[in-house]
Amino acid sequence: MNREVVKTDSATTRIPELDFEIPAFSQKGALTTVEGLISRAISGLEQDQPTRRANEEAVAERLDEFIVKLKELKQVASPFTLIIDDPSGNSFVENPHAPQKDDALVITHYNRTSQQEEMLGLQAEAPEEKPQEEDLRNEVLQFNTNCPECNAPAQTNMKLVQIPHFKEVIIMATNCEYCGHRTNEVKSGGAVEPLGTRITLRITDPSDMTRDLLKSETCSVEIPELEFELGMAIFGGKFTTLEGLLKDIRDLVTKNPFTLGDSSNPGQVDKLQEFSQKLDQIMEGKMKAHFIMNDPAGNSYLQNVYAPEDDPEMKVERYKRTFDQNEELGLNDMKTEGYETGLAPR
Repeated sequence: MNREVVKTDSATTRIPELDFEIPAFSQKGALTTVEGLISRAISGLEQDQPTRRANEEAVAERLDEFIVKLKELKQVASPFTLIIDDPSGNSFVENPHAPQKDDALVITHYNRTSQQEEMLGLQAEAPEEKPQEEDLRNEVLQFNTNCPECNAPAQTNMKLVQIPHFKEVIIMATNCEYCGHRTNEVKSGGAVEPLGTRITLRITDPSDMTRDLLKSETCSVEIPELEFELGMAIFGGKFTTLEGLLKDIRDLVTKNPFTLGDSSNPGQVDKLQEFSQKLDQIMEGKMKAHFIMNDPAGNSYLQNVYAPEDDPEMKVERYKRTFDQNEELGLNDMKTEGYETGLAPR
């Protein structure tokens, strides 16, 4: 009880056996002893007891009982623990056995929390909160560009879209107010898949034309019944319907400038007209055909109208890419492992 104690303003004093605590800044700093610290607490509680007895007698009686327990501590009727918690680190309890270790005294050092730093005035201002990441799914971004047809100033709209049962894609659309030209382009929002994807749809009904379709820039299209194949470089990425893509194919074939005019081959024109008629029959449901999408990058999609159940008319195959397909996608020379260890010394 005679140990010297330095208690600063910022120190909190606790006696767990009595569930008693003196909060920080409720008492001034003092150089005293353990007994003096308890005596100050007793004096503080007894100071307002006359007023409490007049107004709150029950509370005053309970405090009297508690004060008796504090006075018993001064007599050390039973062992108790005194804890002084000072975020400033400037409080002190004497070790009478110094420089030997005192088994009854434990000193613990800790890092202050941001609230303790602020309480001590060590932070000029609270740390700035990090701005929340923008949710691009609910926002249409715009940037200035030029119309690819007439080169007039135009705006391109870009939006991130989540396709159900697939992945996120980025849709970019340009609408020219001068010439009316419209373009749309789709970019995959994810990485190249580990396996390629081949989607085969057996077209048996006109309702198949309303299926949503995502053709990435790495996807080729085949219609075996028409002996037709569309390379991956044509059209680029598109997000449309099956009917929309077939119409684009028809326009690409029948309105090709190299197949029109006086210099065109009559036999070739007849074949193109026959191709266009058969394509119309497919779109009208008068001719059954297979529509195949082959994407080595695995980023193309055709809507399954029975989802999440299997579509009886649609088959989705995953396959391992060949060396040539990886070469075309630029994956053979792409290194994605080992960067966490840094560049190898030369």
